[in-house]
Amino acid sequence: MTQMVQLALAGDVAEAEELQELLIAAGIDATLEPEDEADALKVMVPEDALEEALDAIEALAEPDEPTVD
Repeated sequence: MTQMVQLALAGDVAEAEELQELLIAAGIDATLEPEDEADALKVMVPEDALEEALDAIEALAEPDEPTVD
């Protein structure tokens, strides 16, 4: 079994679930774990999918291409 590693730290449940849904839609297993030191949730992914997960999150953060009318 592949070890799970932290991809991101979400400030609230809504943010964590949004990231989890994005990753699952991209075919990446993602779980949520409480962060002991803060009122937050860790978004965890398999270690061997970390690079792909980072790419998926980066694609979400990129601004949309401008449209020409």
